[in-house]
Amino acid sequence: MTSRELPNPGWGPLSALPGNPLMWVLILSEMLVFSAFFALYSAERVAATALFDASQRQLDPLMGGLNTLVLLTSGLFVALAVEAVSAKRIRRTRQWLGATMVLGVLFCVIKGIEYVGKFSAGITPETNAFFGFYFGLTAFHFAHVLFGLALMALVTWRTSTENVETAAAFWHMVDLIWILLYPLLYLLR
Repeated sequence: MTSRELPNPGWGPLSALPGNPLMWVLILSEMLVFSAFFALYSAERVAATALFDASQRQLDPLMGGLNTLVLLTSGLFVALAVEAVSAKRIRRTRQWLGATMVLGVLFCVIKGIEYVGKFSAGITPETNAFFGFYFGLTAFHFAHVLFGLALMALVTWRTSTENVETAAAFWHMVDLIWILLYPLLYLLR
């Protein structure tokens, strides 16, 4: 048996997860941070429902929806990269990782267009509590997308099953956070 087949008993249940267990520690900690932000947002929304509803109407749910489609498709591509690396198809793995990165960059471009539109309209994080949360949460998510893109580039260069699984786990967390952010910020009233 190879070391890949033998779980490290020192990691407990994390040993059974794909990729490096340290990435799962990072993912769990990031999920806790985002959960705290979501709880704070929810409390503030209850305290100022009219303000949040009026501000939310200034967002473009179609742009957010397009970004959702882009990011979820990139999640499919990274899953296909995991499947390809498992089959020892390194070239195909790198192609799927490249496609994932292209869509990750497209997500950033769309989000940048949204930011420019808001700033051009005089809307900033200081406009009100809603926009403070909007810019804060989406910028924090944006930073995670950028980190994920760097991770994908590194994994494309240093392709192995563990590396691809590790990067894919992080990318799926980025997807999950956006799936929660999109309706929270753009749709739910």
